[in-house]
This record gives sequence, structure tokens and C-alpha cells, in this order.
Amino acid sequence: MPRKDIIVIGASAGGIEPIRAILRDLPADFPGSLFIVVHTSPESPGVLHAILDKAGKLPADVIEDGGRIVPGRIYVAPPDRHLIIEPGRTCLTRGPKENRFRPAVDPLFRSAAQTYGPRAVGIILSGGLDDGTSGLQTIKQLGGTTIVQDPHEAWAASMPESAMQHVRVDHVLRADEIAPLLVRLAATETDPQEGEQAVPEDVSVSIEVNIAKADKATDAGVLRLGDPSNYACPECHGVLLRMKDGTPLRFRCHTGHAYSVESLLAEMDEAIEETLWSAIRAMEERVMLIRHASEHPASSADAAGLLSRAAETQRRAEVVRQVVFQGESRKVQST
Repeated sequence: MPRKDIIVIGASAGGIEPIRAILRDLPADFPGSLFIVVHTSPESPGVLHAILDKAGKLPADVIEDGGRIVPGRIYVAPPDRHLIIEPGRTCLTRGPKENRFRPAVDPLFRSAAQTYGPRAVGIILSGGLDDGTSGLQTIKQLGGTTIVQDPHEAWAASMPESAMQHVRVDHVLRADEIAPLLVRLAATETDPQEGEQAVPEDVSVSIEVNIAKADKATDAGVLRLGDPSNYACPECHGVLLRMKDGTPLRFRCHTGHAYSVESLLAEMDEAIEETLWSAIRAMEERVMLIRHASEHPASSADAAGLLSRAAETQRRAEVVRQVVFQGESRKVQST
């Protein structure tokens, strides 16, 4: 059985502390390499590697595109770049966003599975929605090991719960139980012949990894991944393809943007909210204009009628405002 020494970790909201707990308990001579994606905004200062460098005994490097992978190192995806693993080296790209994020968890996990197969260990920690589920499924399919933080412990349980719903997970653990398992997995001696065996080729995985590498999606073969759906990509407004790879249900557009159902719904919710706020602004401007007109001497004879129209518009604006606030309340309750 090959050594399991390529450790990929994905997290979002509430994920920093469990990552620190894992790194804190890994020994200085840990033979594996760790690759970490945490959802960050493009404007983030990019200091996560410095924070994690102090979390334990292993150094966290600033990743260089094409840099050599070294055992006993931590590699953290920088803001606005996907982290991709290639044989013996890292790759940073500005490929299309996946599940609304760049960096996203799924591209890292898929590339680890494609490149290292059974040597890959995928870990899903605290986070909202379901990024990482598809990539963890790929790791499982190509012989790797899958680990999920216990959802009862996670600050945001959605990512762990989604992974457990769709993937036959090998281990569900508290954060402080993960490091000892990684030590045992990475210590397994490698059969030289077995360790050199090629990872089984999966055409769809190769296409998705190449898209994340910023290859032109149509040239990479995106149209082979699914059939046209009735939905438009929120990012570029192209037609979304419904992916053929089963569960969880996913979509990709011809330029490469990818969405799970949950991330697509979240993007649609934001677009709806933005539209509703625009409607509120327009109606409130209409109220101000009508009231201003009612005060003009030329409109004095019809002032009452104008004020009635203003009151009706104000009532409509309040109805829309309540819809927005109810949506915000539901989002808070589901967090």
C-alpha cells in the first residue's frame, strides 16, 4: 500500500481553528506535504500562510507557481488563485471560479487525486455550503483516503455534512483526532512498484483540472461534461451545462465557471437581493420626486393626488423591503 503523504485540506467559515489544531499536533519530521485552501476574498491581504507557519512545527511556505513540492511543508493557496498539484510541483492559476470562489477546494482535491491517486488524503473542515464535496468524491474514486471533521464540532457544519451525504467517507473525526491519523497514514511504507503505478485516467477529471489551470474551457472539452440546462451562469450569463457525473448535481458553463446546486442557489439569492434593493431605491426616489412636485406652486391644485401616489409607492417599497429582510433572517437562521 503506497504511502499516503499528499494531504489536501479544504475549509471555509470557522475553518482556521481546526486547521491550527491539526498542524499543532504534527511532528517536525512529518513526511507528508500539506496543501490548504480556505475561502478568501480577492482583496484579502494573503497572510494565512504566516498565521499557519506559527501554528505548529512545520513551516508554511509562500507558494510559487511551478515550485517544487517538499515533504514536511505546508502550502497555502493565496487569494484569487486556484492551487493545483502537478507531479512534484505546485501550480497557481486564475482559472474560472468554482462554487463562487477562487481559490476553491474542488480544483485542489481533483488535481491531487488525478496526480497522486491512492497517496492523496482529502480533509473537509468547517465551512458553509458544499465546496469540496465533488473533489473529495474524486479522491475516493481514485483510491485516496477521505476525512471529514465531525459536523457536531464544526462551527459551520454544511461542508462536512455535504461531504458525508455524497461521499462514502473513511473517517469522521474531531479536529484533534486528525493529526494522529495523518501520522499513521504517512508512515506507511511504500512498495516501490506499487508507488509508481499510474493513476487510472478519468477524462472528466482531466477536463476539469485543465479548466482550473486556465485552459480555454471549450478547448479543454467542457462541452463533453454535460448537457445544456435551462439556467444561465450568474458570472458570465452563458448557458450552464448539467454535469453528467451524478451526485451531487453540478453545473458548468462553456467558459468554465462551476456551481453546485447550493452555490448556484446562493448566487441567485444574491442577484435577487441586489435587484430588490435596486427596486427599493427606485421607488424611494419616486416618492421623493412626487413629494417635491407636490410642493411646487404649479402643482398646488393637485397636491393631494400627488401625495396619494407617493403614499402608494411608499407602501410598495415597504412590501419589497420586508421581503428582503425576511430573506436575510432566513440566511442568519441557517448559518
